[in-house]
This record gives sequence, structure tokens and C-alpha cells, in this order.
Amino acid sequence: MARPLTASIDLEALRHNYRLACECAPHSQALAVIKANAYGHGALACARALESLAPAFGVASIEEADALRDGGIESPVVLLEGFFDPAELQDIAHRDYWCVVHAQWQLEALLAAELSAPITVWVKLDSGMHRLGFQPADLPVVWQRLAASSHVSGLRLMTHFATAELMDTALFQQQAATAQSTAHQLNADICFANSPATLCRPEVHGGWNRPGIMLYGASPLEGENDLSRRLKPVMTLSSRIIAVQQLEAGEPVGYGGRFVTTRPSRIAVIACGYGDGYDRHAPDGTPVLVDGIRCGLAGRVSMDMMTVDITDVPSADIGTTVTLWGRGPNEACLDINEVARYCDTISYTLLTGVLPRVPRHYP
Repeated sequence: MARPLTASIDLEALRHNYRLACECAPHSQALAVIKANAYGHGALACARALESLAPAFGVASIEEADALRDGGIESPVVLLEGFFDPAELQDIAHRDYWCVVHAQWQLEALLAAELSAPITVWVKLDSGMHRLGFQPADLPVVWQRLAASSHVSGLRLMTHFATAELMDTALFQQQAATAQSTAHQLNADICFANSPATLCRPEVHGGWNRPGIMLYGASPLEGENDLSRRLKPVMTLSSRIIAVQQLEAGEPVGYGGRFVTTRPSRIAVIACGYGDGYDRHAPDGTPVLVDGIRCGLAGRVSMDMMTVDITDVPSADIGTTVTLWGRGPNEACLDINEVARYCDTISYTLLTGVLPRVPRHYP
């Protein structure tokens, strides 16, 4: 029997979440962001599931784009960080990728290149996050030079918000005002809204939005709203109990003896650990579902295993299903955001951290 740890990917839930993103902004097109192996869900499988719905996909690099093209995906693919070396421009033109330009060196390289065909360019504005992008004062000249170039077949303006998921922040308002003012000045087609802005910031919806984490069923919002509550989890990470220890009160469990039983206890050993991508820093009490019933982590996560207190689930035994996040038996569900809060992280890191040795199943 194979090791029981699996990541089950619900592609119908993925399609549901994509349709919800479109419902949030009915006058926008939704770029489906599937970078980082579709946030750990399998980029090619997710692209195939969304190809009839999404007008374009977003990835981080030409390697990620090539994996889609080589897998038969013909839809437009946006390179969200642009090119890292001018030598990539020939392939970008040949394979008809859409390309972000966010820096002066990229601009000069593109204008100086000899291309087999013009490309669609998404110009990135630094509206206040100060990560990538041109400064607002520089944008008119950049835009003008690109618009005049025979290497460019189309232009869009994009930016990225640092705090769209938070409630009423001054930084978001500042960024939105800067981005909107720049777009108006250039009369530009825009792509401003990420997942949180798609869900709750209609004032920055544009010709394009780019939902990412919301496609995979994890809410990015500080507080829920009616739309985020309709998201469906796409990944269920589950395993089984492979051993049970019956311990008296006062017994330590796991590396370092961090957890000590306070009563006669049944401790289950689960086939999942940090070697699979589960967070080693998960504290005692981090929730799991044992046959659909909430239980807590008991002891430090090991490379290949973790231990859970199943004292209050007498029916649990070797072979019982354990849900680390996602949908469990008996219609139970464990929100990945809750697991992330216990681990002092975010859902993005948990999903993208699931390692290749965990098989993805697409039922």
C-alpha cells in the first residue's frame, strides 16, 4: 500500500472560484494567476481546467510559461515579472507571451531587440508598494516610447497593492489614487485588482483583474465578506493514522519533548511532516480533522510524521483518515487560513510549500 498522504485537487471548485471572481467584477476580464505551480495545485492541470473560461493566465517566469505551452495551452500567458535576461525576448515573441516591463533596463532591451513579431506589454507602475515598477513621474515617457515602438502590439497598465486585504488603510487609498490618476493621464487599459481587491475593492476594477489565491479557495481578506464566504477549497491535504500510542499522564511526545500528556492519552502518528511541506513550526493544538472530528497536534512536527491527540475520538485507529486542511469526511471542513494562523503564516506559504513528493490527485 502506498504512503497515504495525498493532495486532492477539486477542479470543479477551482472553476467555481474563477466564476466567482468574474461575478465580483462583471465588466472586467479575469487573468487567472497560476504561478508557483498554481499555488501548489499543479499549473498544467489547473490551466486545462480553466482554459475554456479564462482569457489568459499569469505566471512568474518564462520557464513556467513554457511548461504551459509545452503542455498544449494556447491561451495568452502573461510573464508577471517580465524577462530576466534580454535573450528571453526572442522566445517571448515566438511563443506569443505577454510581457510585463517594470524597469528601465527592460525597456531599453525591448526597444533595442530584433523580434520576429511584436509583443503585448503590461507596464508596471510603482504606485507605492516600492517593489517593482516605474515611478509615476516617469510613466508618461515610458508609455510614449513603448506606444511608438514597432516591437509593441498592445499596452496595458498594471500595479500591485500592498494592503488591499486590510480594512480602510491610508496606503491603499494612496496607491489607488496614484494608479487611477496615472491611468487617466495615459488613457490606459488597466489591471490593478489582485484577489483581495477583486473581492472587496470595486473602485479599482478595470478592463482586467488578476485573481490568484482566491482561485484556490483561500480568502485573502482581513475580514470575511459575502463573496469571500462563497469560496470553495480546492486542495484537501489528507493522510491516515499509521500508529497509535497509549500513554499515561506526564509522558513527553516527539522531538524535544515539547508536548507532555496531562491525562491518559491516545496519541496518533500521521504520515505527514515537514518533508512534505507541512509547517515544522506548527504549535501544539494546531487543528486537524480525524475522521471529520477536530483534534490537535501534540508534539513537534517531524520530517515524515506528526503526532495528534486522539484521546477524545475513541473510534479512531490505524487507517483512520486525517485531514490536514480542506474537506474532510462527514461534510467537515478545515479552513487553511485557520491552520495558517496557528503556524503564524499565511495560506499562500502552506499551499505553495506542499512538496513534489506529495502526489496530486484530480478526482
